[in-house]
Amino acid sequence: MSATTPWERGRLDARRGKPRLLFGQMYEDWDIEAEVLPAAGRVFCIASAGTTSMALAARGMAVTAVDINPAQVEYVRDRLRGGASRDGTADRFFTAGRRFLPLMGLRRSVIRRFLELADPAAQVRYWRAHLDTTRFKAALALAINPLALRAIYSSTFVRVLPRRFDRVIRARLERCWARHPNRTNPYAWRFFLGIDPPDYNDVPLPAGGGGIVDLLCADAAAYLESCPAASFIGFSLSNILDGTEPAYGERLMAAVRHSAQDGAVVVLRSFMEPPPGESTELAARDRSMLWGRLTVEKVH
Repeated sequence: MSATTPWERGRLDARRGKPRLLFGQMYEDWDIEAEVLPAAGRVFCIASAGTTSMALAARGMAVTAVDINPAQVEYVRDRLRGGASRDGTADRFFTAGRRFLPLMGLRRSVIRRFLELADPAAQVRYWRAHLDTTRFKAALALAINPLALRAIYSSTFVRVLPRRFDRVIRARLERCWARHPNRTNPYAWRFFLGIDPPDYNDVPLPAGGGGIVDLLCADAAAYLESCPAASFIGFSLSNILDGTEPAYGERLMAAVRHSAQDGAVVVLRSFMEPPPGESTELAARDRSMLWGRLTVEKVH
């Protein structure tokens, strides 16, 4: 992976400097991995904030978690020791956005009533009547248009976002409300209020009979190329290909095939919209709401 990618630089902007913690939370629903990956064996994960790795290890799997950003690796290592969650660059972006919600007409009390709903049909009606307002639409279009985002983020990251990303995000949000109960969806609560739902149990540490997390600071493709053949039964690759060059994607997938056992399962996400004819069913099942593509494939 070249040093022009945000993942290796540890920065979502184009500025130089020390690598930063990008993600204190993962905006990926690890329930997908728990459902589609084999129930036992060794799994490769992009470390990110560590949540998926910890959740799979707590279920008894042996997990190798790799991240090229040393700040992410140190953060996950601290979480595995019982350390508290901290905000990264992406989390602070969401926090800043939440400060403007009242100016968009979305008062905290109105949002709280919405998040306490558990009937998808009622959620869609409430969303359209009270939250997806003209003022909200206009503010979102202003906040996440390409010109505004390029002032904050690296062009290698912004270029993967679909056109009219504001409309795309609103459609993905409504898709989530139409399918998943808000009351028990931690991603919805964090997105709008920055807190977990009432009585929410966080991901347990992998202890007391769980599996292990082997944590490494390395480039994903280079690490997998160095592994013996047939090392892994599953791969959770996050959205690693967003913001990288096509050549790196080809190299990574070749390394996955080299290190995969026959029939291994690969999970990959992207902010991009799916190509015509590709199912959006898996993306819709991810309660974190943000993804345009979520693919699950077997390695043969």
